[in-house]
Amino acid sequence: VQLVESGGGLVQAGGSLRLSCAASGSIFSISAMGWFRQAPGKERELVATISDGGSSSYADSVTGRFTISRDKSKNTLHLQMNSLKPEDTAMYYCAAYDELVGEYAHWGQGTQVTVSA
Repeated sequence: VQLVESGGGLVQAGGSLRLSCAASGSIFSISAMGWFRQAPGKERELVATISDGGSSSYADSVTGRFTISRDKSKNTLHLQMNSLKPEDTAMYYCAAYDELVGEYAHWGQGTQVTVSA
């Protein structure tokens, strides 16, 4: 499974960005997908997940500002980020949960999001 993120960039506080992740390869065992982020000097954290059936969940810090969505027909995952804050600055990673492995076993290379004050 290959995951390729896009859509990161530099934005002012209060602005918006839309991240995308394209999945390819042997995706038959993929169920949930998610977005994670890691800021310099901090541990990676979960941002949002979406199940195979479309149920979503969010970290408290992004609830109400971020929206995760998935187009299974196109094998794509998106993260709409609104009302961005400087503390959202991080490398954002797309990940896929592999039912054969029982964990988020596939990761993209990441896309940088920088929010200026």
